[in-house]
Amino acid sequence: MLQAGCVCLKGDLVQEGVFIGGGGPDYAEKQYLALKYANRHGLVAGATGTGKTVTLQILAEGFSNAGVPVILSDVKGDLSGMARAGDAAGKLHAPFMARNETIGFDEFSYAASPVTFWDIFGQQGHPLRTTVAEMGPVLLARLLELSEAQEGVLNIAFRLADEQGLPLLDLKDLQSLLVWLGENAATIALRYGNISAASIGAIQRRLLVLENQGALHFFGEPALDLADLLRCDAQGRGMVNILAADKLMASPRLYATFLLWLLSELFEELPELGDPEKPKLVFFFDEAHLLFDDAPKALLDKVEQVARLIRSKGVGVYFVTQNPADVPEDILGQLGNRVQHALRAFTARDAKALRQAAETYRPNPAFDTQEAILQVGVGEAVTSMLQKKGVPGIVQRTLIRPPSSQIGPITPAERAQVMAASGLGAKYDQPLDRRSAYEILAERAQAAADAQAAADAQAAADAAAEQEARATAPMRAGSGRRYTGSTRRGATSRQPETLGAALGQALLRELGGTTGKRIVRGILGGLFKGR
Repeated sequence: MLQAGCVCLKGDLVQEGVFIGGGGPDYAEKQYLALKYANRHGLVAGATGTGKTVTLQILAEGFSNAGVPVILSDVKGDLSGMARAGDAAGKLHAPFMARNETIGFDEFSYAASPVTFWDIFGQQGHPLRTTVAEMGPVLLARLLELSEAQEGVLNIAFRLADEQGLPLLDLKDLQSLLVWLGENAATIALRYGNISAASIGAIQRRLLVLENQGALHFFGEPALDLADLLRCDAQGRGMVNILAADKLMASPRLYATFLLWLLSELFEELPELGDPEKPKLVFFFDEAHLLFDDAPKALLDKVEQVARLIRSKGVGVYFVTQNPADVPEDILGQLGNRVQHALRAFTARDAKALRQAAETYRPNPAFDTQEAILQVGVGEAVTSMLQKKGVPGIVQRTLIRPPSSQIGPITPAERAQVMAASGLGAKYDQPLDRRSAYEILAERAQAAADAQAAADAQAAADAAAEQEARATAPMRAGSGRRYTGSTRRGATSRQPETLGAALGQALLRELGGTTGKRIVRGILGGLFKGR
């Protein structure tokens, strides 16, 4: 079970919620995002350059100060500045002070937030990894958009990995297991059903797409411990976990993989909290339109499911995008806390999107919402936050408060310093490649190859011995006959030892000759004639 969470800091602003901003005569009084309803999710929308990133920054600061850990996907690299305090000598100091006076933000001060940098590629932060086994066959099949038959083959692969003790840690483990599955398909099919080479090939091609987008960095060990995303600093402020997403967004399939896994893991691991007094964790997904463009349907379905259910785990999900229409309607309906920056209507499509955006707010009789969305300037917005019993508040025009941390990115040297001070480098920076399915199957294949080579060598030796035996057999037989003849010749060449023996030998020679044969025939003929 994951840790209980961070202790909420004291202070009036924290007790009322996350302070967003306020205004003068034409604007609302101080606006807060109530911590009790912060897990009901939210939306920050607006055209490019209208101040969405700064709004995200001040919301993250507010949650952190309230003891709520935050996860940000930093697409442009601007949010890394949260690791440094704002500069009182900077050019923005005077406008900030004027804005604070207008909205009555007397408690403002420059301060850095506690930041941890993460990066799937391990270049701008600590590596984020998970294992193929933790991803599981169901999520992986949905992500790869596999057919029913292909998903069945993938489930067989995971089942056999469990039965045969083959840990699936990275992509090469799964790929080698699929190769082994294809080689032994006939035997395995007797128990689990038909396994076609076409299905295995389709899965391998989908995995290759993930691999080309950088999944080799994502799948492996050491895997992320979710508790490291829920940490607080010594002062009780929630950790701001910043995920470097500038390169990741160029690999939408990999980004979808990460998002799908992380939300699912949190949903499975976190305990039910019901309606907590504050969130346990808050997600911000910057440039969410890049996430949903051409996203697999499995991802959209999963995000919608998570948006509906994960709030009971105390997790809030906030999407930051250019237009509310970028977010699928089923997901948009789950976003109760909204900050709408200016939208531009240059085309008929833009005008329609503007009208639809205005219609989603609870109207304010003091002004026209559609006109207000067109008119608000940089750093201004129309806002609607959930109030008592989760009822949407009346839309208000709001001046967004200035951030306490630096606006804009920090230097690579400063980033390296923050990473070195996080205490997580020793745990995650060096990859591990322990013995798993790839190595085990390779060892089995090598052992089988060695055994076959030994058997082939023995068979070859036996065949050579048999051939040699056949070749030498006639020579041994001929040698025996010559030896016998030699003995006879040798026997006849020896000198007789007695006169009788000599006479006997002479008689035998004579009888063996022509004359002897005639004598024998004559004697035999006379005998038979007489009879």
